[in-house]
Amino acid sequence: MAKSHVITDADLERLRDIRATQPERIAEARGKRVRRDVLRGDERLFILAADHPARGALSVGADPLAMADRDELLRRLALGLSRPGVDGVLGTPDIIDDLALLGLLDDRVVVGSMNRGGLRGAAFELDDRYTAYSIDGMVRAGVDFAKVLVRVDLADPLTAQTLEATAHAVTEAAAAGLPIMLEPFMSRREGGAVVNDLDADSVILSIAIAAGLGSDSSHTWMKLPVVDDMARVMAATTMPTLLLGGEVGDDQTAVFAKWEAALALPGVRGLTAGRTLLYPGDGDVADAVDAAAGLVHAKVAG
Repeated sequence: MAKSHVITDADLERLRDIRATQPERIAEARGKRVRRDVLRGDERLFILAADHPARGALSVGADPLAMADRDELLRRLALGLSRPGVDGVLGTPDIIDDLALLGLLDDRVVVGSMNRGGLRGAAFELDDRYTAYSIDGMVRAGVDFAKVLVRVDLADPLTAQTLEATAHAVTEAAAAGLPIMLEPFMSRREGGAVVNDLDADSVILSIAIAAGLGSDSSHTWMKLPVVDDMARVMAATTMPTLLLGGEVGDDQTAVFAKWEAALALPGVRGLTAGRTLLYPGDGDVADAVDAAAGLVHAKVAG
């Protein structure tokens, strides 16, 4: 399949045919891809996130099923990955394998999502045992980076299982020499739904808890939301950090300004964003991705 930001119907038909009749070609495609150093050049990272579907998060804005069309998602990812300044992609194995078969992962950092077992709205939502990639599976698949979500609800006993599973993942990742980013939140139930506390004090507490997980912190990174008083947040850790893009809402200019300010803080190494850029309000994926890439790699661009 041609390496291009234009994914044709024929490409997608061939992708489906390979999955059905020649599944061994998936491992071949992963093995043949051209890998790169995680950090190079300005040593900053801009990663497109596409791990939302596997946790049942298909909505974007007012559309509850915006990410349900896999063909459309792959086309948007292909376009995004073709833009200058995009370093890689974050996804679960189904997404990464599709992209590998489409030839879109050469010279890109592949971040494997270990996903969360606690689906939104489920009675077991805080039981975030890992249900996608394992550390061993990522090593065998040639994945460059691991990502886990760490939601901490001090009132929910299921949090203990999440912390234990994450500690094991951190220890295994360090032993394998695989960088692993932890996305921690202090969470709680409100009206039956789990919400994350996005004030500086809560984010700082979540960092303190997550940073101590595992028996070896040498390969641990943080993935943190952009909140008010980010300078104080970043003073809470020495670990390299990627910013979490999150929801932009109607005022994209204001959100981008917050990203730009946070990207200048010590310890911040880049940005991971998904729906915000792949499904922008005006529909212009290339423009949204280019704007974010310009923020992350501003020193090089200038």
